[in-house]
Amino acid sequence: MRFATLKNGTLDGRLVLVSSCSQRAVDVAPLAPSLLAALQQWDALEPALRVLAAALETGTAPGAFPFDPALCSAPLPRSPQWLDASAFLNHGRLMERAFNTPPIPHFDTIPVMYQGASDDFLGPCDDVPMPSEADGIDFEGEFGVVCGPVPMGVTPEAALASVRLIVQINDWSLRALGPHEMKTGFGFLQAKPSTSFAPLAVTPDELGDAWQGGRVHLRLHVESNGQWFGHPHGGEMNFGFGQLIAHAARTRRLTAGTIVGSGTVSNQSRDAGSACLAERRVIEILDEGAAKTPFMRYGDAVRMQARWPDGREGPFGAVHQRVVAAGADVAEGR
Repeated sequence: MRFATLKNGTLDGRLVLVSSCSQRAVDVAPLAPSLLAALQQWDALEPALRVLAAALETGTAPGAFPFDPALCSAPLPRSPQWLDASAFLNHGRLMERAFNTPPIPHFDTIPVMYQGASDDFLGPCDDVPMPSEADGIDFEGEFGVVCGPVPMGVTPEAALASVRLIVQINDWSLRALGPHEMKTGFGFLQAKPSTSFAPLAVTPDELGDAWQGGRVHLRLHVESNGQWFGHPHGGEMNFGFGQLIAHAARTRRLTAGTIVGSGTVSNQSRDAGSACLAERRVIEILDEGAAKTPFMRYGDAVRMQARWPDGREGPFGAVHQRVVAAGADVAEGR
């Protein structure tokens, strides 16, 4: 099944199911008013949701209408919890060099994760307001999962069974603010603005063989201002999502609707390019002695879309966003 949420002026939006061709949608309101509500009642609702999804595929769903991703919010416009990891060790090690921070102990055996803001996610085509170009505006392409309830102390194997949906993410970062916040020991706050999501959240079966070992085995194609930037493969993830969820739930329960991110998709091969500007800048420093690629400025755009191995558009749809200036009162800190 493929879910999307249309903007309708409410905090949680209008939940719809979307056809496999991404051309048609049908309202889910008779079953659940929002995706969060559906996740909270998943076991009871899933059979009826699958019946409705099947009717949409055969063209027999009553009230079906054309689907337009430009009208979408994030699939979950807000979530009980947003946890983001750094599960691609190649990216993490490059970032250590970027920020000149000491190596993290046990980095290759214990996942690194922070808790981000989950009250104001952005949709796939929303403009992204930023207070200052001097903050080092950066995109970060990654994958994520949306969980059902997860008990404290769950094993990685059992944790993987809690995955209800898979999503594609653009986790915005302000690189100039990150080093100070990391050094405080309290984690990210201002360095992590609202996170963006591709329009569709899909059940694991929609990925077929591309969902293996708790990893998304697809390339994430990234364009910056219309130019190829990278197509790293999600299968190179060092910690699978079962391990990440278990790490998050070691000392607490996770409620339905919790989102866990992979961190920036990153491959060791330089031919794969990158999914964020900071990584490319570090590679330029290592290879050429200086960073040449600038961070984003107002008016710059980024596009991200996972694709199937044969080049077809992938299951999540595309994130296509433009950075804009926030209001003057925000930029001046009022």
